[in-house]
Amino acid sequence: MSGQAAPGQLELARQFVNTLDVETGADELDRPKALASWLRERGMLPRGVKVGKRDTQQAVELREALRRLLLANNGAALQRDAIEALNEAISDATLSVSFDVDGNPALAVSGSGPSAVVAPIVAIVYEAMVNGTWGRLKACRADDCLAAFYDRSKNLSGTWCDMAVCGNRAKARAYRERRTGDTSGPES
Repeated sequence: MSGQAAPGQLELARQFVNTLDVETGADELDRPKALASWLRERGMLPRGVKVGKRDTQQAVELREALRRLLLANNGAALQRDAIEALNEAISDATLSVSFDVDGNPALAVSGSGPSAVVAPIVAIVYEAMVNGTWGRLKACRADDCLAAFYDRSKNLSGTWCDMAVCGNRAKARAYRERRTGDTSGPES
């Protein structure tokens, strides 16, 4: 899937949102075993946590809520249900502050319910919001894409995950619409 990689752990949140390919419908989190594997491969599955159907459902709900927030980062209206889904995603998890060996703070996650499975992702989102990198993580405006990407432009003007694909499609579509509008003839 296209898209600029995000710095540090925010890349994990970007990858999480991109577990659904909107264009093809391919979903990397379509069952509990797939979600557990995805989290485990990235060192994000809390020790002793078993992933079930409810966990998978909550992960998918969180992913789509994050996508709606990333669309808001790209100029769309902020949807309240996305905020509610974020709050629900961490409702039975415990987030606490811990410090690494260099004295840097991080959110630690504990718990055993569905929220414990996705809380590490929410912790990454929180840290990105605090450190100012969150606003650069966006969802592509192309309706058939919606991939998460990190906007590295100086003025935060990135709109598409990949100018060569989504950007060109949008420009070609706009050109066709202008051309059709120009050649439609006089109105009666």
